[in-house]
Amino acid sequence: MTDDARDGEPAAAVPHEAEGRTVAAEPTAMIAGQPSPEIVAGIFYGAAVTDMMAILVAERTGSTTRVTWGNQGAVNLLGYGLEDLGNLPFDTLLPTLRGGELKLLLRRERGTQMNLPIRTASGATVECVIISTPMPSGRMWTLRVVAGANEQERALRATADAHERRFSTLTERSPIPMLLSEQGMRLAHVNDAFCSLIGRRAEQLLGTSWLDAVHPDDLDSVVESAADALEGGDGEAKARLVREDGTVRTTVLRFAHLFTPGVGAGFVGTIEDITDRLAFEERLAHQANHDPLTGLPNRTLLAQYVAERFAAGRSELACLFLDLDNFKVVNDSLGHAAGDLLLVEVAARLTRTVRPGDLVARFGGDEFVVVCEGVDEDAAVTLAQRIGEALSAPVRLGGVDVRPHASVGVTVQTAEHVEADELIRDCDIAMYQAKAGGKGRITVLDQQGRAEARDKLRLVADLRDAIERGEISLLYQPIFSAGDGAPVAVESLARWEHPERGLISPVTFVPLAEESGLISPLGLHVLDETCRQIAAWDLELGMAAPMRANVNVSALQLDENLPVHVRAALHRHGLEPCRLQIEITESALMADPTFAREVLQQLRDLGVEVAIDDFGTGYSSLAYLRHLPVDCLKVDRSFVAELADGHAEIASAVIALAHNLNLCTVAEGVETVEQAEELARLGATFLQGFSLGRPMSGPEITTWFAAHRETPETPTDPEPTR
Repeated sequence: MTDDARDGEPAAAVPHEAEGRTVAAEPTAMIAGQPSPEIVAGIFYGAAVTDMMAILVAERTGSTTRVTWGNQGAVNLLGYGLEDLGNLPFDTLLPTLRGGELKLLLRRERGTQMNLPIRTASGATVECVIISTPMPSGRMWTLRVVAGANEQERALRATADAHERRFSTLTERSPIPMLLSEQGMRLAHVNDAFCSLIGRRAEQLLGTSWLDAVHPDDLDSVVESAADALEGGDGEAKARLVREDGTVRTTVLRFAHLFTPGVGAGFVGTIEDITDRLAFEERLAHQANHDPLTGLPNRTLLAQYVAERFAAGRSELACLFLDLDNFKVVNDSLGHAAGDLLLVEVAARLTRTVRPGDLVARFGGDEFVVVCEGVDEDAAVTLAQRIGEALSAPVRLGGVDVRPHASVGVTVQTAEHVEADELIRDCDIAMYQAKAGGKGRITVLDQQGRAEARDKLRLVADLRDAIERGEISLLYQPIFSAGDGAPVAVESLARWEHPERGLISPVTFVPLAEESGLISPLGLHVLDETCRQIAAWDLELGMAAPMRANVNVSALQLDENLPVHVRAALHRHGLEPCRLQIEITESALMADPTFAREVLQQLRDLGVEVAIDDFGTGYSSLAYLRHLPVDCLKVDRSFVAELADGHAEIASAVIALAHNLNLCTVAEGVETVEQAEELARLGATFLQGFSLGRPMSGPEITTWFAAHRETPETPTDPEPTR
């Protein structure tokens, strides 16, 4: 054994002389599982000199592809010399190959096969099958070229042509753009619909020319999808197609595999033009996120914008909340069209005044929000001042110069802001504080204001829970006849015992219910519970039960639903309408007198009595009062209190007015015997006050009325009459 054979491995297979005799060569060695250099050299030599097979090597340098080597078979087939094949531009050899088809032929990840015409040195073209194999470097490919078509292939080609003609006949008048490839990326047919879509003639699209119409940024995805179809699958790509006039249509191209015998793999393609659909969807999206009047982002887009830029614990955002002062005056005096013009002008001024990149949104009605990034409190206030100056310039509306002004609330993000919507909420609160302090003001929400606002929000949430759980209780204050002192009716008074804060005054929670949209469920609860209690008193007291119960109604409840709710409550508890009296304040009636009269008339038609509460404190027209369908005026407690100082003029005038209009009166806040006697002398019909009868619960009223039934001799509390 020679020295080359070590560790049981055979020696290199080379012939040599040993002791005057010839020794046979041993098998060629494998190096690390790969052919030895001698085998590689042998393969290369065989490939280089063979004239039975044409082999080329293509190399891509930058954006240029060239043939850098060819074997003897390529020389024979193409007519080029070996030197020519060492530096031959690829497009010289394959003149019909376009960008997309070139990418399909020279793929880095796997080999491909295509039927293409090759130009020889003489200028003639030869139909060939080109089989491309990528090298590991990713920039070189081995190309095996097989030429010629025999008689069988020509027959198959004729059959394919017949198929193509049938395809043309079937698709020509189809409204769906269609194309046919029988071989690779080269089109054999396009229909009229596709030509119309692209704006080009059919001859401009056949072969690979159709790829010129694909937007350069979308070309790769189209080629990949077509390649999937050529390999037997289905392909789909969303791509922009550029028309001859330069306009762009957005489409979806769908490719299906098509195999033509004797020719090879191709595809059938259909094109869906989605340009108009996308434009419509874009318009819908814009309408969903923008105000139709001003074109500004709406509340939805505002919330999305702030949420995308909000990061808890950082101070990056500032919000300005604007509410136009006296906008209702413009609408009422000049009309809603003028109001719309004013809103459009305000939107334009805001957009011109803010910094580039700041967001201006219409929050709703006459409210706008500006969102800024990277500003501190001083910069935000300065911007608010600049906005105020820009808005105050006169606007000509309906021949009148109007100077818009706004109340502005400013909030800068702090560490206390945990959620994005808290920022908008806080600047909304600051705006209301500015409006409460005087119109045309700028207010920055401070720590105290934020704490008060959050406390108010918690109280609203607690009030909502209390209403839903029926935790709002009712007390009932007796109402007495001024003539004989007999208790004849009661007034329902809502009370809220908070589990942590204790008793909360109606002065606090009723306005809170009105602001937060809870007044309707609160009012319905009071109405229903009052009717239930009257029915219970009737069962327990019989004729001694209160004749009537008065229920206060908020101005926000004075709508077309109120008579419906009253009728339902009476029916539910089996009561006659005369057992109920609805009280509403004078100011609530004057908000919309005509509509109020319609609602009150419907209540009167039911048989329910109507009283005006706190009469004399509002600004009602006495002439209009004569036409209101009411039964009673309640003299405000402030006028009753003046009796102690000897001033009976207003109380006397209200009582006299009611008498002249055939209305009864209830004097509120009667606290002394002297007041009761004076009011009776002035002609008041009923008296009500804490000293006469304090508010009591339903069971306490039962006991109290029963006791007064049994003790008619009591001077101030005689037996009630029915």
